Amino acid sequence: MLELGTNAAAAPAGDLIKDTTEATFMADVVEASQEVPVIVDFWAPWCGPCKTLGPALEKAVTEAGGKVRMVKVNVDENQMIAAQLRIQSIPTVYGFWQGQPVDGFQGAVPGSEITEFVNKLAALAGDGGLADAVAAAEEMLNEGAASDAAQTFAAILGEDPKNAAAFGGLARAHLALGEMDQAQALIDSAEGDLATAPEVEAVRAQLDLAKQAADAGPLGELRAAVEANENDHEARFELAKALHADGQIQEAVDELLIIFRKDRDWNDGAAKAQLFTIFEALKPEDPIALNGRRKLSSLIFA
Repeated sequence: MLELGTNAAAAPAGDLIKDTTEATFMADVVEASQEVPVIVDFWAPWCGPCKTLGPALEKAVTEAGGKVRMVKVNVDENQMIAAQLRIQSIPTVYGFWQGQPVDGFQGAVPGSEITEFVNKLAALAGDGGLADAVAAAEEMLNEGAASDAAQTFAAILGEDPKNAAAFGGLARAHLALGEMDQAQALIDSAEGDLATAPEVEAVRAQLDLAKQAADAGPLGELRAAVEANENDHEARFELAKALHADGQIQEAVDELLIIFRKDRDWNDGAAKAQLFTIFEALKPEDPIALNGRRKLSSLIFA
């Protein structure tokens, strides 16, 4: 952290990140923060820590996707603003919301703290109604209007490309429309935290199960094979896949639990892996997933 001095230079402006002056500070910060949180970075060209903090802030703001904005104040050129806000050393960062400073820090801080600071400010404004839009799209999907749901999910992603609920919802809408290739391509395009989000993992599991369904054997023959030899784990495993393909999910889970109880290590733990795939494909609160996980846990720790 450095004491204030003198010098001057302007940083490049952008849509989410811009320079401000004493003449535009009210519009750029106070008025703008009525609609979206605004981060104000007080800096100077001669400030060493500012050269590290500024780009890190800009990166976090850009990744927030419009949920926050950033305004840069060169204290050498805007000493009146610095004096009014009692800026005594730089870098100093304030977060404004609805016209008032609500958070801030001084000095260079780790990247994790910058991300936390930006996320906390972004949360102040909520999600702009996107959660309601996701809920509406889910209802469309549940009612069989998969095409309308896909359009709504896509519109949400236009506003928030990292919205995991909308991303997973769009992939599920493709599945409902029989567009497996599109669903697979969408899931394969997920990166970073989005790739491991539960909503995306669920669709990945659903895709695996859908591919299995295409190769499922005849139920009657598989049932007969299991009845003829209850220790034929391969036949029982194929029966579980066929049952799931037929929409008999609970029955599929029951068959896989039997395999696990008899020989948990069969085929490198295939029954356990298949159970987890089924559970991940279901909603977390689904009774089949809840009860199945509980039964599997009791077997694991028996």
